[in-house]
Amino acid sequence: MRAKSIKGNSTAEVKSALDQTMADGFTPTLAIVFLSIRQDHPGICQLLTDAGISIFGATTNGEFIDEEISSGSIAILLLDMKPAYFTIMFEEYPDKNYREVAASMARKALEKFANPAFLISCSHTETDAEQLLLGFEDVVGKQVNVYGGAAGDDYSFSKQLVFTNGRESERGLVVLVLDEDKIKIKGQATCGWHAVGTVRTVTKSEGNHVYTVDDIAVLDLTAKYGGIENVSPDNKSLIVEIATTFPMQMQREKGDPVTRPGLLIDWADRSFYCSGSVPQGSKVRFSLPPDFDVVEKVINNCGELKTSEMPEADAVIVFSCAGRQVALGPMIQKEIEGLKNIWDVPLVGFFSNAELARATGGNLEMHNLTTCCVVLKEN
Repeated sequence: MRAKSIKGNSTAEVKSALDQTMADGFTPTLAIVFLSIRQDHPGICQLLTDAGISIFGATTNGEFIDEEISSGSIAILLLDMKPAYFTIMFEEYPDKNYREVAASMARKALEKFANPAFLISCSHTETDAEQLLLGFEDVVGKQVNVYGGAAGDDYSFSKQLVFTNGRESERGLVVLVLDEDKIKIKGQATCGWHAVGTVRTVTKSEGNHVYTVDDIAVLDLTAKYGGIENVSPDNKSLIVEIATTFPMQMQREKGDPVTRPGLLIDWADRSFYCSGSVPQGSKVRFSLPPDFDVVEKVINNCGELKTSEMPEADAVIVFSCAGRQVALGPMIQKEIEGLKNIWDVPLVGFFSNAELARATGGNLEMHNLTTCCVVLKEN
């Protein structure tokens, strides 16, 4: 399987890059498209559809190909994967029935492939992405490979989109289903935020909607111990500050803790929505951003993935939390460069609102403040 990455700041630039890329006879069948909400995504979709290319697409908080990080642009990974080895699925969940929708898609995938794997992206900050993962597990089993990221919107936390040929949604799920007997897929999730302070208890929650911790409104508790000021609806950067400087970590009986920052505030009761479930009674600790050595940790962990499971690759896809870009600043460039150099194949990625992968030593999880590196190789 051949792969090539292209980028542009407009539909016209992407068309020129696509034409140039295909000039040598390269005939892509699949495009992984990550672009700014400000870009003309219908135009990009029409361009790729006219070329006979299937689309897996999401809006971003910044995007990158290979070692080039951009914002407000279009990044595309093109693959000449055999059409018999994959299919694209797309569904919406206006009733917030995340688990049921994912399970239905998994059943359809099993009708096509005996051993399906999934690359997914979802939209809307209210979405409980953990329930999506559970839906795939319910049908395929706990061994299923599912990786992905939640769509972004240039840090506005107002409107995110997922899209494919002829369809888009602000509250939906786009899925690339792979025949794992033909396409090998492996991934690695690495976080690095440090838990601090005492263990606390979630005293009221419903799904991914957290109301109180230790019987205190979660927003108030976060602001108090995180030293966060100007906690008001007028503070447009408040959510970014909460997510990057003092997010909650939820303890797990098995595997590493998972991060659960607030992504959408309900000002009526000063609660917030996380991008994954936080069951009532959960034990949580707040956490602080990592030292810069976390970049080396991400690169080393992915190096171990190469050594142990994926010595060769055709392409790499990276979902890196938007909060990492804010917290690490220019150091994020070193991380992307390091990941590119491990396999030295075409790479595409974006800064996401949540990351989906198997936790170290644990189960499939919805992560935040994490880098999820996904590697593809035709068998």
